[in-house]
Amino acid sequence: MKVCFPVDMNQGLESQVYGHFGSAPGFVVVDMITSEVTAINNSDQIHQHGACNPVAGLGGHQVDAIIVGGIGGGALHKLNASGLRVFQAQTGTVSENVALFQANGLQEFLPGHTCGGHSHDQGCSH
Repeated sequence: MKVCFPVDMNQGLESQVYGHFGSAPGFVVVDMITSEVTAINNSDQIHQHGACNPVAGLGGHQVDAIIVGGIGGGALHKLNASGLRVFQAQTGTVSENVALFQANGLQEFLPGHTCGGHSHDQGCSH
């Protein structure tokens, strides 16, 4: 299983998980079986709010799940429609969130718990 984490700066497993999926400068993908870590530049970072193509942002890399601090409803819907599950990260590094994910300690994002805007006052759950 490959899990994707949006990050501001690639520092491998010590990267801080970014607060939003679509505007993240890049992603760190962790293969949970082999422990291989791959860095990806977000190829869909610059877009109008609500107009992101989150799957395109992954640059063709195949992942099974996303772990992020926050995500908009449109991006969540598009990722879910592509067969990806999205989980809410806890504050900390990719490594810390990998451990929480492996222990079933991260909550899955549901449509009613997404960010309504970048001001974070419209139902953002992080």
